[in-house]
Amino acid sequence: MDFTDFLKKTFIFSSLEKPHYFALNKIAKVLNFKKSEIIFNEGEPAKGFYIVKSGKVKIYKLSFDGKEYILHIFSAHEPFGEVPAFVSGKFPANAEAVEDSEVVYFDRELFINLLREIPEISLKIIGLLSRRLYVFTKIIESLSLKEVPSRLSEYLLYLYRKNNENEMFELEIPKKMLANVLGTTPETLSRIFLRFKNDNIIEMDGNLIKIVDIEKLENYAEGVLK
Repeated sequence: MDFTDFLKKTFIFSSLEKPHYFALNKIAKVLNFKKSEIIFNEGEPAKGFYIVKSGKVKIYKLSFDGKEYILHIFSAHEPFGEVPAFVSGKFPANAEAVEDSEVVYFDRELFINLLREIPEISLKIIGLLSRRLYVFTKIIESLSLKEVPSRLSEYLLYLYRKNNENEMFELEIPKKMLANVLGTTPETLSRIFLRFKNDNIIEMDGNLIKIVDIEKLENYAEGVLK
């Protein structure tokens, strides 16, 4: 896949004209990170933003006692670090490569200059920031108000929609890491997976998931079933 094809598959840069992709290519910088390598630390000035080209990146915070809390996992074509970059702020969390990853970096100043030439991208940025606000609002709501079965259901529905509503998909991260994302323990997560399997809501084969009863999964996500 060439760089233009990659950009076309990202939310920010889809549906642009050919000259626009050429201009983006000129200011983009491709960076490689090994597994567990830090991309940026909390508190660093956000001088630009990133898009995952391959691999996976986790965004996380550390408590005072050093415990890690994963906020989100980003995979191919997904941007991260864009909110503080566009408001000239500091990164509010840490970013680390979950596996060997290739990311595309856009310097903030160069990108803003480009926005003046390609205003169509500005509308995409507004849409992205609005969507990101919605996602993190749902995360806060889920972690503070919903029980673990509802959180897991929401995550599985997220993957279902991300995979174009394909009923079969693969978990993007190990179950131990997923437990961290959902604010629970691996043991509790395993019990809920088993419950969903026994209730014929899903089928499982390792990290491969098949949704059998989408309606019941949606009910779990809404907290209707416990």
